[in-house]
Amino acid sequence: MESHPASRNDGRTAGRRSVVPLGLAVVRGASMRPTLAPGDRLLVRYRRTPRPGQVVVGRFADGTVAVKRAVEQRPGGWWLLSDNTADGVDSRHRGVVPGDDVIGVVLARLWPRPRRL
Repeated sequence: MESHPASRNDGRTAGRRSVVPLGLAVVRGASMRPTLAPGDRLLVRYRRTPRPGQVVVGRFADGTVAVKRAVEQRPGGWWLLSDNTADGVDSRHRGVVPGDDVIGVVLARLWPRPRRL
């Protein structure tokens, strides 16, 4: 009998289920306009390293959790900016966000009109 990769059980995953770390976030404020609006509901993938340009949920040093755009990696972490630079607080005010404090990557807006980000 031939063994196929999809049906092979090498014992490493026997008895365990894969859990995808997903969650929800709600946008507060207008700092991410026009991409996101206050009240938008977002699907977030936790424990995922962002790529430059992706929208993320991050925690600044003062404990503020915010939805921002990951612009680039710098020494010490990520530079996170608002899409609407005239509104909101971001890395221009609070500095770099350590990689461990980038909580997750936003996959999609679920409400009011679903779309991938």
